[in-house]
Amino acid sequence: MTKMFKKKVIDFVKKIPKGKVASYGQVAAAAGSPKAARQVGGILRNIDFAGTIFPWWRVINNHGIISIKGNWTATKESQRELLIKDGIKVTKDFKIDMKKYRWKKIIINLSFRNF
Repeated sequence: MTKMFKKKVIDFVKKIPKGKVASYGQVAAAAGSPKAARQVGGILRNIDFAGTIFPWWRVINNHGIISIKGNWTATKESQRELLIKDGIKVTKDFKIDMKKYRWKKIIINLSFRNF
């Protein structure tokens, strides 16, 4: 993925409000590549969050399940705790009600082409 895609992913995730979540696919679509959900996960997994407030925990899978693979700084349990602190109800099996908590930001991607 390009640096521009990565920047768009980061910018979109920063805008997800407290108390809401977005899916990896939703973030990918907002960044201009709707089929790049896995790449969004890779970007989020590889960002150094030290010293920053970056709400990576607000991105979950489209089924409303925390599906983080985990790395040395983040686990499913830590993501669950951060979501609970945001006011989101997360079950013990890491499920979230997407109908209730999905951020419904309208994304308009206009591209003008010469016809």
